[in-house]
This record gives sequence, C-alpha cells and structure tokens, in this order.
Amino acid sequence: MMTIVLLIIAYLLGSIPSGLWIGQAFFNINIREHGSGNTGTTNTFRILGKKAGMATFMIDFFKGSIATLLPILFQIQGVSPLLFGLVAVIGHTFPIFAGFKGGKAVATSAGVVFGFAPLFCLYLAVIFIVTLYLGSMISLSSVTAALAAVFGALVFPLFGFILNSYDFIFTVIIIALAGIVIIRHKDNIHRIKNKTENLVPWGLNLTHQNPKK
Repeated sequence: MMTIVLLIIAYLLGSIPSGLWIGQAFFNINIREHGSGNTGTTNTFRILGKKAGMATFMIDFFKGSIATLLPILFQIQGVSPLLFGLVAVIGHTFPIFAGFKGGKAVATSAGVVFGFAPLFCLYLAVIFIVTLYLGSMISLSSVTAALAAVFGALVFPLFGFILNSYDFIFTVIIIALAGIVIIRHKDNIHRIKNKTENLVPWGLNLTHQNPKK
C-alpha cells in the first residue's frame, strides 16, 4: 500500500508545471500562449528570462530527483527507485495540474538520473554542454544526451566505466526516458533537418540553422 501511495506522490511531484505557475504567479503570463507554447525550461528562459528559467529548471530537475529518492527515504524494499523517477517523468509529460499537457521531460529525466547515478548524470551533462556549444541548440543537446544515455547504459558496464555492472531495470528505464525525450522533440528534429531550429546566443551553430523570425 505504501508503495502505491509513493508512486502517486511521485506522479504528483512530476505534475508540478513550474514554468506555467511561475509565469502566472510572477509575470501574469500564460507561457503556453508565447514562444513554442511549451511549459518547460527552454521556453521559460526565452519568454520570462534567466531567473524564471533557472527556477523552472531547478524545480523540474529536483522533482525528478526527489521522486527517485522516495523509496529510499521511506525504506521501501523490492521496487527500484528508478520506477518512481519514471512515474515522475510521466507526470511531467502528462501533468494532472495542467490539463495533461506538459514539457519535454529533459530536466526531470536528468533529475531522475542524478538521484540514482550522479556520475552518469555528470557524463550526460558534459555531452549536453559540448553539444550545446557546437550546435547552439537546446533541442539538439537534449536529443544527443538522450542517445548518449542509451549508449552509456549499454556499453559502459562492459568496461566498468562509471557503471560497474549491468542493471536491467536501469537500462530499461534509461531507454524509456531517452525515448520520451526524443519523441517529445520530434518537431524540433524536423526543424533541425530544415535548418530552421531556434538557437541560443552561445556556441558555434555548426549546422548553420537559420530560424524563422
């Protein structure tokens, strides 16, 4: 029974639409009506500014970490903490508090990984930052990090690098999280192919995107 209660709490944590609520509470702006219409970190940065964007990222990140740590904090045995993290990501993607229309799950997924395997999360952060510098696109960095997560989960245990051994649940949930991130970025991938994806004002833009004004 306690496991079910904590899974519900994990979903509710994930469902907190931080960007949407910050926009409404502090800026009187419905972020869904501006920019990409997404409630996540990137659109919050773009529409509401750095402070709001950073606050959104931190909330989304740590709600994934906290959800992952719930079974450890409450000493629940026999269920992987990653399952609670996955439920939080599902909550973020389909939030009950925002009409089941959520974000793209990047920050929350990162928080889940951080809560379970901090060094693996650091590896993904390096991949994300390097890709961001080369491509100047949050979307490309997110998709690349998702693919790198799958690669790492499958390959690193062979060499005992970061991951000492195979963990079936970890591998399956990493693949699931990566799949969610990639699917949620399908429109971005289409724009990248068409050289019209939105850029951040940093990096080399090696793919020569020219976003529509």
